[in-house]
Amino acid sequence: MVARCRTLGGTLLRMREDVGRNTRYYFNIRTHQVEEEGQSKASELLGPYPDPESAARALESVREREDRKSAEDREWRDGDDG
Repeated sequence: MVARCRTLGGTLLRMREDVGRNTRYYFNIRTHQVEEEGQSKASELLGPYPDPESAARALESVREREDRKSAEDREWRDGDDG
């Protein structure tokens, strides 16, 4: 039987090794790397994210959320009721 494999942060994992794991992923703002829980100080991390792909988009997600919130703040401040 050939084991299916995937990579995480340069580490090769066999699929059966992570079956049933409840892994959380984080984006390290110092190293700009995706990490699993417990690798770095919480003060250096964004997350948790459900998968490595979402964690890799962390900065983009933060920018999008900030743009949305800034637009909402402008509308509220300017009294735009729609």
